Amino acid sequence: MREEIARLFDLTGRTALVTGARSGLGQAMALALAAAGADISGLGSSPMPETRKLIEEAGRGFCEIQCDLALLDDADEVVCGAAHELGPVDILVNCAGIIRRAEIGQLAIETWDEVLDVNLRSLFLLSQAAARHMVAYQRPGRIINIASLLSFQGGIRVAAYTAAKHGVAGLTRAMANELAPAGITVNAIAPGYMATANTLALRDDPVRSREILGRIPIGRWGVPQDIATAILFLASPASSYVTGTVVTVDGGWLAR
Repeated sequence: MREEIARLFDLTGRTALVTGARSGLGQAMALALAAAGADISGLGSSPMPETRKLIEEAGRGFCEIQCDLALLDDADEVVCGAAHELGPVDILVNCAGIIRRAEIGQLAIETWDEVLDVNLRSLFLLSQAAARHMVAYQRPGRIINIASLLSFQGGIRVAAYTAAKHGVAGLTRAMANELAPAGITVNAIAPGYMATANTLALRDDPVRSREILGRIPIGRWGVPQDIATAILFLASPASSYVTGTVVTVDGGWLAR
């Protein structure tokens, strides 16, 4: 039985393309996938020597793809480049994202476009390219998107981010419907309030930080490692009958 359970979560021989793998949630998910046996292509806008070091120390292959997702035009080239280095891509994790805070009346259209381009447009283009790639290689695939609590709520001063994350949840379901016949599952993870660069302003604000912690039943900010079990489940053979879902990892925030 123990061996059978281990096989359900074994990613040996699989290759994962993880965006935003330089730090935070993306790095934690890349490391979790590597620990389960996957080789990792890390995509980011700047070098990620720490991620490379940690994954290679785990005995897995790593290649780095530098790309500004706000300017992504040829997603097929990105996916093919990852496959050239490590083999066909079996798992795509769309984690990269940015957040910009402004009142509705002061939100510049350039800021709106930047957030939507990184958080939603690039996610669609990479998912589209990865799906074509998986079908061409006749490999069952996993696409895992990073949604947010703001896929369900409105938030304050984050209209562009909220719109993008609502879009991520809807797109996850739409892709799941179309790609299931090809053996590709599409799911999302909605992290709660995590201690990452995106939440630094909130954590540094004593009033907002206290308000947020007061609503989280578990009573603490999440850490990137809290996402590890969710990503392993959705990337592994164990989740072959799970698609179109948004899994919340939020310390109980939405239950409150």
